[in-house]
Amino acid sequence: MTAGTAHEHEHAVRTFYDDGPGGDGAGKAYVALMGDIWHHGDAGVENDGGSPREAALAMQRRLMTLAGIVPGQRVLDFGSGPGGATCAMARTTGATFVGVSNTETLNERARTLAKARRLDGQVSFVTLGDQDYRTLLAWPDGSFDAVVFLESVCHLTDKQAFFRAAHRVLRPGGRLVGLDWLQRPYGGYQTAEQIEQIIRPVCEHIRLAGLGTLDSYVAMMTRAGFTVSHAEDEFAGRQCWGSTPPQDRQAWLTYSDLFRTGKLVLDAARQAGVFTVGWWAATRPLD
Repeated sequence: MTAGTAHEHEHAVRTFYDDGPGGDGAGKAYVALMGDIWHHGDAGVENDGGSPREAALAMQRRLMTLAGIVPGQRVLDFGSGPGGATCAMARTTGATFVGVSNTETLNERARTLAKARRLDGQVSFVTLGDQDYRTLLAWPDGSFDAVVFLESVCHLTDKQAFFRAAHRVLRPGGRLVGLDWLQRPYGGYQTAEQIEQIIRPVCEHIRLAGLGTLDSYVAMMTRAGFTVSHAEDEFAGRQCWGSTPPQDRQAWLTYSDLFRTGKLVLDAARQAGVFTVGWWAATRPLD
């Protein structure tokens, strides 16, 4: 992907989520469809009958525990969306969180939510330029005790650059934890060509810059200088429906053409088993 094409993609991501004039309005649509927390949750909680929100909060607690976040620390939440997850993690840990997004309307929504939950003194939201994730130069070296990402790196054309930047802004000994969308071989879909046929429409309609694998994320984190301690496919050996099984798709199918099509192609990838989500924990070694 050329630099020009990459810039066009990341601009398209911002437009996709933008609720303002000229935007596609995914921020408003996703909040209406999923609430203020969008990411997948703990598969065990879902299996036991927990709600999507309960499962998502359980996943957050798992990652916060692995990161060792305690009151008084400072955490960067990369790709904070409408702010629900950021607020929940801040309340759970007592740490100060800085959420970042390249879409100002998402951050406006997130700031309103933080204020309503009386967390605006503990949580802030910063709008980055489309390419700023590659360096995170708004913050000096060692600014954060932890960096977290929840289903956001999949939008980036240069994922490796993000992991290098995350390594830089973490203090030595600081932790990186995250959850993201992945592709994998499954069932009758084993070759790269077979998987690509199913995953490509998902990326096109949801503005993803290609889906990585569990191992490719480990490799990128390692090249950036991290020591990776955990790397898990949350839905290993089975289809990843998460919180959106086929019987619950009706609201998506009646919302708009853009989101209806995105839902259909994602459900096809879930059904084929080639879509999943994985999670990781890694440490910036002590200097």
